[in-house]
Amino acid sequence: MANLKEIRDRIKSVKNTRKITEAMRLVAAAKVRRAQEQVLRSRPFADRLARVLENLQSRMQFEDADAPLLEQRAVETVTLVAVTGDRGLCGGYNSNILKRTEQRFAELKSKGLNVKVVLIGRKAASYFGNRNYPTQAKFTGLEQVPTADEANTIATDLLSEFVAQGTDRVEIIFTKFINLVSCKPVIQTLLPLDPQDIADPEDEIFRLTTKDGRLTVEPGSAPGSTEPKMASDIVFEQSPEQLLNSLLPLYLQNQLLRSLQESAASELASRMTAMNNASDNAKALAKTLTLDYNKARQAAITQEILEVVGGAAAMT
Repeated sequence: MANLKEIRDRIKSVKNTRKITEAMRLVAAAKVRRAQEQVLRSRPFADRLARVLENLQSRMQFEDADAPLLEQRAVETVTLVAVTGDRGLCGGYNSNILKRTEQRFAELKSKGLNVKVVLIGRKAASYFGNRNYPTQAKFTGLEQVPTADEANTIATDLLSEFVAQGTDRVEIIFTKFINLVSCKPVIQTLLPLDPQDIADPEDEIFRLTTKDGRLTVEPGSAPGSTEPKMASDIVFEQSPEQLLNSLLPLYLQNQLLRSLQESAASELASRMTAMNNASDNAKALAKTLTLDYNKARQAAITQEILEVVGGAAAMT
């Protein structure tokens, strides 16, 4: 059995580690609230954009529109956009995306297609960079809660590549937030756009609550849109095609921003869960070590008593 000093030092180390993991859990919980607020702030713009596109859709057939972002062409080159985090300590959040991207890459390659990757987050950049994957672009150092400017930068790069016919299809692989303990890697086609079902009736948000004295995050639905539908007899100053070519890049940016927001919320939820489990494990380990310490201390005291008694008996 280890001596008392070693056990005491280990108990101290475990308790200090638990303080760190608990602090990281609380920070992640606070950032989840920020993610929720950002989703709510961006919702009015998304609603109004959806209304305008819906009205345009009622005026014309998108399939017949002369819009580069809607162009359906023979697929020879595919761009995969992998969204990971810049940091670890979030369970299987990053590894799940990396594995799913590798699987999709292999699937497309087996069909004889050219595949390129766009990497978002240091984890993806490091992983695929060390394995010599054909990389089109890397984006690292993004805010923990994504912003419209960051989404616009990425969307502009993807848009330029698609319009220049450097790629025929763009797919994004990100983590969809389901609930606090469940996140799922999904694949969504970004380009060419298919805005037939533009309006999303309900957006999922994340409510920070307190339960039994501990912070928890519960998924919920955002308040319904209060924006009225645009009148069917509204007159546009520009032609529908001109409006469509102006609005579709904004729609692409909004789709990308929503994917980044989902990924950010999933990362924060995964980090909360991982740090909560780490704190619980540290608490259990400290309890076990305390029992071991008490047993070792009792054994040492018993040994000293036996030595005293044995010495006294020898003297008599």
